[in-house]
Amino acid sequence: MTDEAAQPTQPAQPAHTRMHSVSPETQDIVDLVLDYSRRRILATDTPLDHAASPSELRRLAGTTISEEGLGSRRALSVFELVLAPACITTDHPQYLSFIPSAPSKAAVAFDLVVSASALYGGSWMEGSGAVYAENEVLAWLAGEFGLPAGAGGVFVQGGTIGNLSALVAARDHARRARVAAGLGRRPEGGWAVVCSAEAHSSVKSAAEIMDVDVIAVPGGDTGSLSAAAVRTALEEQGERVFAVVATGGSTNFGIVDDIAGVAALKDDFEFWLHIDGAYGLTAMLSPLARDSFAGVERADSVIVDPHKWLFAPYDVCALIYRDPEQGRLAHTQHAEYLDVLTDRALYDPSDYSIQLTRRPRGLPLWFSLATYGAATYRDAVTHSIALAREIAEEIERRPGFSLVRRPQLSVVVFERDGWEKADYERWSDALLEEQRAFVVPSSHAGRTNARFAIVNPLTTFEQLSAILDTME
Repeated sequence: MTDEAAQPTQPAQPAHTRMHSVSPETQDIVDLVLDYSRRRILATDTPLDHAASPSELRRLAGTTISEEGLGSRRALSVFELVLAPACITTDHPQYLSFIPSAPSKAAVAFDLVVSASALYGGSWMEGSGAVYAENEVLAWLAGEFGLPAGAGGVFVQGGTIGNLSALVAARDHARRARVAAGLGRRPEGGWAVVCSAEAHSSVKSAAEIMDVDVIAVPGGDTGSLSAAAVRTALEEQGERVFAVVATGGSTNFGIVDDIAGVAALKDDFEFWLHIDGAYGLTAMLSPLARDSFAGVERADSVIVDPHKWLFAPYDVCALIYRDPEQGRLAHTQHAEYLDVLTDRALYDPSDYSIQLTRRPRGLPLWFSLATYGAATYRDAVTHSIALAREIAEEIERRPGFSLVRRPQLSVVVFERDGWEKADYERWSDALLEEQRAFVVPSSHAGRTNARFAIVNPLTTFEQLSAILDTME
């Protein structure tokens, strides 16, 4: 018998282990994905691209899910050549619609590390290193916003979940106070939240989920929520109001409410002050806008979305409580399998929002901040604000153009005299078709307009001026 024949036969690898084993096939998959990622991150000429119709995608991509699988090379080819070009590139300097995303190269690269490292960010026990880094960012942001030492919270998926989680904590706080005073869990007429009529739709959505009423206060000529209007609402609604939501930079105009005036009402009324700063609160990093946010330091909770103006990848929102214990009391989930966590009384991020399972989505921002330093962030935010003011002045100089409102932050809304909705739509479609820019029409008070939302540090005055030229 030969030595070869004497060797025991190795059992064949079960098919179901292919996805997790380190094999030549796996090495090829990793190399393909990392090579594509490297090219995409370092690209300087990524097109804007555009949406495709379902029929076109069916024709080009075909059926991609089968029992046998496509294989990594073909699957990546379908993504790179068909699916990715059917998605508009949100980090393009001339993506100027909605609120763009402009993640730093460091943040994008580290997002790969977060997934590759198999990190869980819901508890200190499982992810203390990640939680420590995230909490350092949250503490830094809290300090920038003037909140006291000890303020903290959690990174959640986005502003909608951030607002909902904060308002749930606010109502829980009010409910506990009523119960302690022997008044029952619910005031006559039910709970209510006060906000501007121009508050983000997520505030109304949160109220609907919570089954509470929204007292929408008109913003007046400036669109800003005034302390006088809030006082009237508080006097009329009485103990029903458990929270007031002030906006730190509205999505459509970048308007900052009278936060200082609203905050001063806490001297006379009992309510939780929540600041929805998903887009605009980042402007506090810049000396050009910091004064507009006086009063934030008195907030009970705030949110800000790093995937908007803090140069992190989608999707991440920083939810910060003045007193994190209020968030913990409202959101800690109890179950037998969770006792090992809750009994230890450690800082578990999942205790501070409605999400239990979470990835440490704040780490890409941490890595980028640690890499570049806060001063770089301040410069980038200041650039956007200064550019918005500069292009607003250019719009005012041009015959046939008019500003709808002077920019307070980095959103510039303007009109082309004589244009109707169809004119704006044709212009917008042509810009994208020519791969010149992505600027969708917006509207205010029933009038269609155009809108630049500027957050990308690579956006220039020359690019914006060239877009205006296409409206001549």
